[in-house]
Amino acid sequence: MGHNVEELSAIVLDTSLRIHRALGPGLLESAYEIILAASLEKQGLRVDRQMPISIAFEDILVSAAFRADMIIDEKLLLEIKSVEALTAVHAKQVITYLRLMDLPLGLLINFGGATLKEGVRRLVNNHTHFASSRLRANQIS
Repeated sequence: MGHNVEELSAIVLDTSLRIHRALGPGLLESAYEIILAASLEKQGLRVDRQMPISIAFEDILVSAAFRADMIIDEKLLLEIKSVEALTAVHAKQVITYLRLMDLPLGLLINFGGATLKEGVRRLVNNHTHFASSRLRANQIS
């Protein structure tokens, strides 16, 4: 659990690239999620899958309002997709999850495209510890 969120992000992206290169697009999201989780655990990371998250609004509590695909070392949120192309809705979902969970960084990873690079979005929640301001963008270039 000694990695910072940037190191975790790099490990996740490297592992995701290896999985996509080996398996390609077209599998169910759940298959990519299981393989990615197992691969990250083999590297010594803590992976919480399908974690139920509650929402509080004023005096209203909604238990298990949504499930986060993966939380890595209690620091990094991963949302896994297997679709032809990501949409703005997918990114908004991750940003909302980050805010509700008070996590600094989330990765939206789409295994459904021809290349993984075009299917990765890096989403931040008031997170300012970046190597460069270029990384603030919502897309890895």
